Amino acid sequence: MRMFDLIEKKKNGKELTETEIKEMIHLYVDGEIPDYQMAAWLMAVYFKGMSDQELGNMTLAMAHSGDRIDLSHINGIKVDKHSTGGVGDKTTLAIGPIVAACGEKVAKMSGRGLGHTGGTIDKLESIQGFQTEIPKERFFQIVNDIGLSVVGQSANLAPADKKLYALRDVTDTVDSIPLIAASVMSKKLAAGSDKILLDVTCGSGAFMKRKEDALTLAKKMVAIGEHAKKTTVALITNMDMPLGENIGNSLEVMEVIELLQGKRKGELLEICIALAANMLYLAKIEKDKNITIEACEKMARDAVENGSALKKLSAMVKAQQGDVSLIEHPENFPKAAYYYDIVAQHSGYVFHMDAQQFGIASMILGAGRETKESNIDFAAGIALKKKTGDNVQVGDVLARVYTEKYDTVKEAEEIIRNAYCIKKEKPKPEKLIIAKVTKDEVIWY
Repeated sequence: MRMFDLIEKKKNGKELTETEIKEMIHLYVDGEIPDYQMAAWLMAVYFKGMSDQELGNMTLAMAHSGDRIDLSHINGIKVDKHSTGGVGDKTTLAIGPIVAACGEKVAKMSGRGLGHTGGTIDKLESIQGFQTEIPKERFFQIVNDIGLSVVGQSANLAPADKKLYALRDVTDTVDSIPLIAASVMSKKLAAGSDKILLDVTCGSGAFMKRKEDALTLAKKMVAIGEHAKKTTVALITNMDMPLGENIGNSLEVMEVIELLQGKRKGELLEICIALAANMLYLAKIEKDKNITIEACEKMARDAVENGSALKKLSAMVKAQQGDVSLIEHPENFPKAAYYYDIVAQHSGYVFHMDAQQFGIASMILGAGRETKESNIDFAAGIALKKKTGDNVQVGDVLARVYTEKYDTVKEAEEIIRNAYCIKKEKPKPEKLIIAKVTKDEVIWY
């Protein structure tokens, strides 16, 4: 096989065979195909796309390029959830405990944040002592015992994706939908769960800004999952404003604790219930063919209302050596050295929020990473006091920022002010769940 021939084939819009794709990925990971040739092939994919069969074969080859996690040591159906990222996206911290409280198993491997999107592992590590790197045998035991564990991804999980992403980053092919789909799903398939729920975020705080692109990505990822014989469903969710009221690591953990205590309502709770219900449905349909999404939604709400989900979160934190007292008393999380209130200069309604800009402001305050080597300030971030649709009067607090670096406050304030669009008219409410994608249909909400 000559890489030149594969470049030419894809340049002319032709489909690579399964054997060609497997060999190409294998040789690239082994360093036998140079970056400049793989970059040419990626650019051809960018312009010519890939068939579902071709994309499925490529994703499996990437998933098999390194470690694969065998979850057969965990009893029952294992269901996983992956979000394509956003600002204030803390859903894993809530839905894992909810699903576990309803009797299903969540063995989850998550990543760290980079840029304007936060990472679940960073958020969990804001809980003093919490261990995100544990032996796999202990990981299996925790899931079997309490139904839930969240750990960091193995360094050798889908190494082909790591190499390809670095190359895409410097060749301006990051936003290729087939390549995004292969990147996400290669890690999900390598992680070993039986069922996969995808949260495809859409809007100003997401990588997919347009509904059409989010739908295309959702369809591609569902097709990949089904190609790998994993039941896969995607929800397209609204990320046109930050999710919830807090942005930043310990701030988001505190918000989730309050949600599981029954003290938080609104869009974060509703999206968590929808995601948890779909995870439960995927797991329970194997045992009960008559189960409905509505029944699963009731189970999820009951788990929040009766406190069983909060108990699961506490049990996981204890099992992974975190300070459980922080779950019982979230007000005791370490506080930032400085806080500053950003007040409204105009009256009206919050008409729109540029969610990505809030993520960037949070990163500047110290809550996120500009590079993989950046250190995180767990207490830094933003507490939103006004969100889309809220009435605002001059002098009202729009947001409070927290940081250890006071010299970042003015820059963050300018970004946040520009991210709020305040008008005289009230905006129309937007749907939180935009669509559901299965292998058979698209359901619009």
